[in-house]
Amino acid sequence: MSETYRPRRSALYMPGANDKALEKAKGLACDAVIFDTEDSVAPDMKVIAREKVAAAVASGDYGNRELTIRVNSAETEWHEDDLRSAAEAGPAGIVVPKVDSAADVAAVERIIESAGVPDHTRLWAMLETPAAIENAVEVATASERLEVLVMGTNDMAKELRASLVEGRAPLLWGLGRCVNAARYAGKVILDGVYNDVRNPEGFAAECRQGAEMGFDGKTIIHPSQVEPCNAAFSPSAEEIDHARRVIEAWDAALAEGKGVVTVDGKMIENLHVDNARRVLSMAAAVESLGS
Repeated sequence: MSETYRPRRSALYMPGANDKALEKAKGLACDAVIFDTEDSVAPDMKVIAREKVAAAVASGDYGNRELTIRVNSAETEWHEDDLRSAAEAGPAGIVVPKVDSAADVAAVERIIESAGVPDHTRLWAMLETPAAIENAVEVATASERLEVLVMGTNDMAKELRASLVEGRAPLLWGLGRCVNAARYAGKVILDGVYNDVRNPEGFAAECRQGAEMGFDGKTIIHPSQVEPCNAAFSPSAEEIDHARRVIEAWDAALAEGKGVVTVDGKMIENLHVDNARRVLSMAAAVESLGS
C-alpha cells in the first residue's frame, strides 16, 4: 500500500435535498460523504438537490472528509445534467449508479470532461446488476479516473431475485468476484449498505464480514453506523503491534544475513512483510484523521 493511502472506511449517504442532513454531515466522523441526488430524493426535488449538493461541495465546511456526489443513473432524465453540475462543482468523486461496462464509464467521462471536470475529481462506479458483476474487471480497468468501486447490494439482490438475509449467503459469490476485480485493477472497493439501522449487532457482523472479504470500507446510511464501521475497517491495536514486530524482525534478520525469520513462532515471508507495511500505512492514515 502506498504512502498516499486514503482511508475510506465509512462512506455516508446523505440526502441531497435535506438541509438538516447536509448540516449534520459537517460534524460526523465518516471518512467520506456521498451527497445523494438519486434514491433518497423525490423526482420533484431532483433539480433542487443537484443545486444543494454542488453548493455543499463548494462550501469548505466539511473539513477533511472526502466529498462525493451521487448522480442519477443513465436511464433517467436527470443523468446528464447531474453529471455536468457535479463536474463543475469539482468534488473528490462522482458516484455513478448502475455502471455495467467500460462503455458506460467512457460515456460518463465524455460528459464530465466536456463540462470541464477538474483532474482531482475521480469516478466511483456502482456495481449493482448482473452485467456489472460479470463485467467487473472490464469496468475496474476502464479508466485511470475511475478510482473506487461501490457495491449496490440492494439493487444487486433485487436484480438477482436473491434474498437479503443475515450473512448474505446469496450474494457472497458476486461480492467476492467484485473484490477480486478491484484487486486485479488496483482500485478501492466499498461494501454495500446495511438496511436495518435498529440492529447494531447485525451491522457490526456485516462490517466484520466485509473487512474479512477484503473490502476497504463500507457505504452506510445512518450516523449511528459511522463509529462501528470505522472500527471494523481500522487495524486493531493487536494488528498494529504485530505488524511492527514483523517488520522489526525482518529488518534485523536481513541485517544479520539470516535466511529464516520467525515471529510468535511462525515463519515470516515477503508477503507477511508487505501485509505488515499495509497495516502500518493504514494505521498512520487513520491516525492523521484523528479517528
